[in-house]
Amino acid sequence: MTYVEEELNSQPECWTRAAAEAAGHAKALPAAGERVAIVGCGTSYFMAQSAAALREEAGLGETDAFAASEFPRGRAYDRVVALTRSGTTTEVLDLLGALKGRTRTVALTADPDTPVMAAADDVVVLAYADERSVVQTRFATTALTLLRAHLGLHTEAAVADARTALAAELPEGLVDRTQFTFLGRGWTVGLANEAGLKMREASLSWTEAYPAMEYRHGPISISTSGTATWMFGEAPDGLAEQVRDTGALWVAGGLDPLAELVRAQRLAVAVAASRGLDPDRPRHLTRSVILTP
Repeated sequence: MTYVEEELNSQPECWTRAAAEAAGHAKALPAAGERVAIVGCGTSYFMAQSAAALREEAGLGETDAFAASEFPRGRAYDRVVALTRSGTTTEVLDLLGALKGRTRTVALTADPDTPVMAAADDVVVLAYADERSVVQTRFATTALTLLRAHLGLHTEAAVADARTALAAELPEGLVDRTQFTFLGRGWTVGLANEAGLKMREASLSWTEAYPAMEYRHGPISISTSGTATWMFGEAPDGLAEQVRDTGALWVAGGLDPLAELVRAQRLAVAVAASRGLDPDRPRHLTRSVILTP
């Protein structure tokens, strides 16, 4: 079993622990009514998108998400939350340094022995969700679970659905598809983006991700019998039928959307195996992007 398989299989336990610890981190995490930005790079940026949408949808305050390199440094926020598994990513550390003494910052990380510990005003360490693999799975979903729990939006049903996602067979014929499209709405757009990234990283697949209502505005034109279109959350009326009419395989997201991401992680590993690829050694990637000054 690869590192990434071992790590993705441990997610239900990680989520349960994160949810139980959320109350203890309440002072470090955004309070209701604060104007907040959530930042990250790669997978962490997509988790930031989901967390920001969840917080706004819950009416807890204006919340934006940015790639750390694209943060608008002239804009005022009450608090900036940085997601960084390694604690060493250059863009995140640069941003935290620039905000020091000006904006309250908190970092969610997996490694307590990294520069982010001094760079942020507050740090939440999820060491039990750290990973050996380059391809992120459990840290990303555990960090998002912690934030969901802090917002009062986590339930044990999500953990139960994650166990189902790990145990159930993938849809027949899914692994053999040659193009994968992931769709989301609201907070699940970030999850769709992350599912696409997992497929690209682990299996070198042709993948795309869109807000579901945008899919009909052009992207559906590339759908064929070799396409799988996977919905995270509730689909817009009529979209499933339109996708099936193209010959594509429609995958309905019946589980908690974060558990659907676990299923997509499994798909990425399965497609990698079918193509003779090692998902623990993705092409051109390292665990953390550290730029030379």
